[in-house]
Amino acid sequence: MNIAMNVPDQGSRLQRFKDATTSEHGRLDQRIMDGRPFESRERYGMFLRVQYGFHATVDSAYQDRRLNALIPDLAQRARLSDVERDLADLGIVPALLPAAPAFDLPEALGWLYVAEGSNLGGAFLFKEAAKLGLDEAFGARHLAPHPEGRGLNWRRFKADVDAIQLTGEEDARAMAGARQAFHYVHELVTSIF
Repeated sequence: MNIAMNVPDQGSRLQRFKDATTSEHGRLDQRIMDGRPFESRERYGMFLRVQYGFHATVDSAYQDRRLNALIPDLAQRARLSDVERDLADLGIVPALLPAAPAFDLPEALGWLYVAEGSNLGGAFLFKEAAKLGLDEAFGARHLAPHPEGRGLNWRRFKADVDAIQLTGEEDARAMAGARQAFHYVHELVTSIF
């Protein structure tokens, strides 16, 4: 890692990820909302199972020492324990999952983009969860905003990720990781809802 950048300047890395995954992101959002996750606590529990599957899978990236050296607050951003507490609040025992895939560093950046982006976009979901009597202290911890705000939290993450030097091939693997993460969550939604 930290090799000279061979990627042409086309805006920020995360903006390129967003532009390249717009259709995957749109399909996933639509599929989640088709599952009516905020219709009842029971359906919200299904949404929590999806969140658990995703966060349990991406958690190894949050704990990676190399990534924590590049993104200083990365480990504190992990939301798996919040999802687990949310599940416990609702009396849901999470399903056993297959072993998480081993990500190389570029692929992990793509998965982290999806995870952190979901936190940025979680404001709407947090408001919907509140209609079910769920909040940052019960059932919707993982959707709660960062204490300093979603926007500032995202901008810090973006700056840290954009500062990581990748070769063109590594950048392409990071983009592939983002697509892989969106597809993975789509499969979870399809299997649970």
